Amino acid sequence: MASMAAFIAVVAPNSLHSISNPLRPQLPARLRRALPPPVPVPVPFAIGKGRSTALRRAASCSLIEPDGGTLVDLVAREGPAREALRRDAARCPQIKLSRIDLEWVHVLSEGWASPLCGFMREAEFLQTLHFNCLRLGDGSIANMSVPIVLAIDDAQKRAIGDRRRIALVDARDKPVAILSDIEIYKHNKEERIARTWGTTAPGLPYVEEAITNAGNWLIGGDLEVIERIKYNDGLDKYRLSPAELREEFSRRNADAVFAFQLRNPVHNGHALLMTDTRRCLLEMGYKNPILLLHPLGGYTKADDVPLHWRMKQHEKVLEDGVLNPETTVVAIFPSPMHYAGPTEVQWHAKSRINAGANFYIVGRDPAGMSHPIEKRDLYDADHGKKVLSMAPGLERLNILPFKVAAYDKKQKKMAFFDPSRHQDFLFISGTKMRTLAKNRENPPDGFMCPGGWDVLVEYYDSVAPQGANKFREAVPA
Repeated sequence: MASMAAFIAVVAPNSLHSISNPLRPQLPARLRRALPPPVPVPVPFAIGKGRSTALRRAASCSLIEPDGGTLVDLVAREGPAREALRRDAARCPQIKLSRIDLEWVHVLSEGWASPLCGFMREAEFLQTLHFNCLRLGDGSIANMSVPIVLAIDDAQKRAIGDRRRIALVDARDKPVAILSDIEIYKHNKEERIARTWGTTAPGLPYVEEAITNAGNWLIGGDLEVIERIKYNDGLDKYRLSPAELREEFSRRNADAVFAFQLRNPVHNGHALLMTDTRRCLLEMGYKNPILLLHPLGGYTKADDVPLHWRMKQHEKVLEDGVLNPETTVVAIFPSPMHYAGPTEVQWHAKSRINAGANFYIVGRDPAGMSHPIEKRDLYDADHGKKVLSMAPGLERLNILPFKVAAYDKKQKKMAFFDPSRHQDFLFISGTKMRTLAKNRENPPDGFMCPGGWDVLVEYYDSVAPQGANKFREAVPA
């Protein structure tokens, strides 16, 4: 499981040239169709061997180019085009979307998966499963490590027949999108699970939620979304699209953007890693590095703290001054969580490039989980950072090792681990943190800001069975 050891992944453009670079990917027609005209983006200095020196010489004020060169936007413009889509949806066969399906529509519509412009057809699905990337029209590749697919059953397949367009509707039968130029192909669930997770063991959360009982067919095609996806849960203000994030970074005059994804409450060990990353970037020559604190907002497993409570806790972290609001952007990443370890962390890194981040902090065992049936972690804790350094389509990504953070009992705060005085450090696991919160016990001073800890205790109080406060759980050592 992820610990407080972390690494900085540096996204470094691999060309010294600018917008006229002939190697820039040229997308096939179907991937270009929904895109606006390309916007010239200067490419900063390359980083390879001796990258610290290069960074000091050439800290760039431009944001990194999205995959494929242009950010995908699949949401219809307000006006006649949107109304025409609504009328068209009423005449098409309809497929009802699950909660996770709708989250993937959200992801696709805003360009997080650029240059992908819809649910995957078979060729894209197979490339993703077997190569973790998509080959574009000019022969270049874009990383794509998790399948973004839509499953249908036999009855839905028969209802569609030979039609080339279908409407996608939400749980209330409200039209959400049109899928056109469709292709239907076999959903080989075992192959998909084995390739994505590296195991077919029972108990994988995403598999049980979204694959096991899904249909035996997949349907791919070009996506046109009628209007922006909203959840009306009080958190939509945090759901900034990649385009909006890029605008915000530009407004703040960011010359570096470093992203930190998490699906847990922020403690002071996380904050230490984030603030120390900014210090390193300043030493490299950047003038205004901006942190993207980017909690995952799609599907998570049942024992994860729900998004509403995590966002409430993150707000307290900023209010208490643990992170600087002037140099931090808090936003929600809409993707569902697979818990697919090294395979999934590629998706997490790739999508943040599309949002404009050129640095990515990745911890031990990113996107990992405990083995569902054995008493061990499902993935090697170091494989995530190693895979990122080798992943196809992420050649611009360089990994810098970071030191382990733990609770320093002498200094009474989170600090980088010093093996010469190992007896002074306490490693507080996620299990121990949760147990303390459930028992309404305080962690050591300096582990988490008081306001953030109060939110965590409040959450566990809210889900505790009546009378459970009479019994305390044993706190792990």
